[in-house]
Amino acid sequence: MKTIFSTIALFSAVLFATSCTEDMEYKDSKVSSVNQLYEPTDGKEVVLQSSASASLFFEWESAKAEDSGAPLYEVVFDKEGGDFSKPIYKVLSDNGGSLSYATISHKTLNKVGAAAGLNSGETGTLVWTVMASRGLNSVMAKESKKLTITRLVGFEEIPAQLYLTGSATEGGMDASKAVACASPEKDKFEVFTKLEGGKTYKLVDRAAEGAKVFYINGNKIMEGEGETTVEKTGVYRIEMDFSIASVTVREVSKMEFYFCPSGAATFELPYVGNGVFCGQDKIEFKQEGWGRDQRYKFLMTYADGSIQYWGTKNTTDSNPGAATPEDPYFYIMETPDNQWDQKWKLNDEFDGAADGHNPGAITKISVIFNVENYTHKVELAN
Repeated sequence: MKTIFSTIALFSAVLFATSCTEDMEYKDSKVSSVNQLYEPTDGKEVVLQSSASASLFFEWESAKAEDSGAPLYEVVFDKEGGDFSKPIYKVLSDNGGSLSYATISHKTLNKVGAAAGLNSGETGTLVWTVMASRGLNSVMAKESKKLTITRLVGFEEIPAQLYLTGSATEGGMDASKAVACASPEKDKFEVFTKLEGGKTYKLVDRAAEGAKVFYINGNKIMEGEGETTVEKTGVYRIEMDFSIASVTVREVSKMEFYFCPSGAATFELPYVGNGVFCGQDKIEFKQEGWGRDQRYKFLMTYADGSIQYWGTKNTTDSNPGAATPEDPYFYIMETPDNQWDQKWKLNDEFDGAADGHNPGAITKISVIFNVENYTHKVELAN
């Protein structure tokens, strides 16, 4: 009896499945067009910003699907005068296309501008609308709006790392010996390095063959094959901001140890290569009524005669004690032009005065710009 019942049940299931296949053939549901675009308003003008959080809000009236399902939305862009038959860019709405609004980053809009043929920093007008779809059916909104943008001056894709290479550099033409740049801030790179006058250098995003190439043209960073020269051999500070494609190149004439009690630089730290300035001399602490004064910082002079003080990145009013050379106590940064603020203190062992703690001591100091956190090292040379 069980066998007969199972056979009947199986036969019935097959008939039901066949019926479903015949009666429930899949059909794409129709979707209505978006009737109204809300934001941004027609003709809105936007100067794009490089900040990762900068964005523009787009919103529109919801469409309706025949099967009561949720339509999928795309914001569609075209050149001014275009009819969206060949859109230049599409962006899904928020939540994977399911919501009737989109938060589009300025960096994405910068790419839209590039697709429209706008050059870096150029202002131009685009048109935008919304396409709603359900399955294979899609329909364009009944209206479109204009949007005027000013493209970013900088780069859409900023390299994670940057190096200098070429005959003018310390590493020469060997790509594996390219000089690494530090990145003190997001989108910014900087390097202290020696360059040979009359020879060429370029920027690359990795120390290997096949790297992406950039070059300096005046005060601008350009992408592509190109090379740059300096007129004279010297030590240079090169500061680059890829968010605005700008660069500043300054020759460093000297770096000096600045002894605060004297209010003057007392000895020079010559450039020794690889972003390091290093020098040595006897340091005599100054006797005061309250004790011996050992405060110091550094003074950088550029070839044009301008100066820059370098002091502590982490405020302190004590000597380092047993701190290791890697300790943040020794981190340095640019500081205001004055005698006392943001200084360090030397340990007693570096007092080389005749009546000091270590008569005749010679102190060796290295200022190091080839690391993420600029720093310095103090040690006895004798």
